[in-house]
Amino acid sequence: MIASECVPFAKTGGLADVVGALPAALKALGHDVLVVLPKYGAIDPDQHGLRRFFRQMGVWMGDAEEWCAVDTARTKGDVPVYFIESDKYFARAGLYYDEDRNDYADNPRRFGFLTRAGLQLCRDIRFVPDVVHVHDWQTALAPAYLKIWHWNDSVLGRAASLLTIHNIGYQGVYPPDDYDYLGLQWGNFTAEKFEDHGKLNFLKGGIVYADLVNTVSPTYADETRTPEYAHGMAPYLNNKGKDYIGILNGVDYSAWDPAADPLIPAQYSRHDLRGKAICKQALQERLGLDIRPETPIVGIVSRFAEQKGLDILADCIADIVTDMKVQFAVLGSGDRCLERLFERLPARYPGRIGCHIGYSNELAHWIEAGADFFLMPSRYEPCGLNQIYSLKYATLPIVRNTGGLADTVVQYDERTGSGTGFKFEALSPDAIYYAVGWAVSTWYDRPRHIAKMRQKAMAQNFSWEQSARAYVGAYEQAIENKQRL
Repeated sequence: MIASECVPFAKTGGLADVVGALPAALKALGHDVLVVLPKYGAIDPDQHGLRRFFRQMGVWMGDAEEWCAVDTARTKGDVPVYFIESDKYFARAGLYYDEDRNDYADNPRRFGFLTRAGLQLCRDIRFVPDVVHVHDWQTALAPAYLKIWHWNDSVLGRAASLLTIHNIGYQGVYPPDDYDYLGLQWGNFTAEKFEDHGKLNFLKGGIVYADLVNTVSPTYADETRTPEYAHGMAPYLNNKGKDYIGILNGVDYSAWDPAADPLIPAQYSRHDLRGKAICKQALQERLGLDIRPETPIVGIVSRFAEQKGLDILADCIADIVTDMKVQFAVLGSGDRCLERLFERLPARYPGRIGCHIGYSNELAHWIEAGADFFLMPSRYEPCGLNQIYSLKYATLPIVRNTGGLADTVVQYDERTGSGTGFKFEALSPDAIYYAVGWAVSTWYDRPRHIAKMRQKAMAQNFSWEQSARAYVGAYEQAIENKQRL
């Protein structure tokens, strides 16, 4: 695997969680896996036990030879991770952009080089892969490199390619100034491959060249075949036919299980939920909410970004807390306007809304454990993890029926009390208002249904073992496609 993020070394989103967990799950199934990452300036070598592997490795780009060092470490499941060290490209505070959130101008070179270096490492250590698995636009050039540069290579010539799209909204679109450096050959700079309205599109080229493409939930795969969700990529994904699939992400239950979570005030399980009430009171105290065990708490842990739909929630949250006996516990950061808006809400609605701007892993666990519901009003959600964590913590999700949210939450049935959460369709203040109202009325009017749903929610299993087996099937399909060429 070649990727730009991996926990515990570097993370901005769910990509890092996948690359941190999937290799270990694959190794547990008997497969031989190695991971290649950039050695970012923020990675502490001592903290993570990095050691020098190569003092120098030459990497030939299209019109230049680059030199780098390579470090190595072991991650979860004793999987080897190799870090490409280049002060020129990676010794920076940010992964993709500067402190003003502007993309680094040399991102095409940085990640083209990372991808070439990952392939070169295989050659230098004689690791002969059946599959090269790459993630998002940052490493999406690998399928093209395998076919353009390595088709007759003794190490890489037989390798199939799998490209995983974690969020199709980010495609790596840049001016073609670095095209010669990337070595993709100008004959491939066409509308059918890398060219996108005069610019270079990393993800588009990766989709075209990959032996198999997947995304991180079946529903998101269906959605991204349509113009509404595909950000211009629908024709190219539809051209893949059955070679574009959805595989639902797994979650790491060793870190997210209330029965063994060391970060929460009290542990609990589906067989003994008494600890959840202790977590709820502790959360109310921590965020300045009224100490009312009978009042349901709606939790939110999110990036403040357009994708997450919190701008729509901002238009109705005042009406919700005014009209309903409910509290909100909010943790997040991102868009500065949304940060300021949510930061002011506790003063306007004291005791009813608590908010922490920033990120705290401990507080995220507290909200999952202490809240009664978890709200995700996403515009789109490739997979989503928090709704899956919420199920395990008996915190019933309230979600828009999209992407991975649709695939992991079972709609509540008022007649029988079955289901694991509350789903709504429209992305509007009214839809969010009435979905929260539906959950709150169920809390007060049908408590036995809440108890039944909690039991079913906690029994759900979205472990990485299941997802890893699906990826093994995808690898086999990619290899078959490669062999047919």
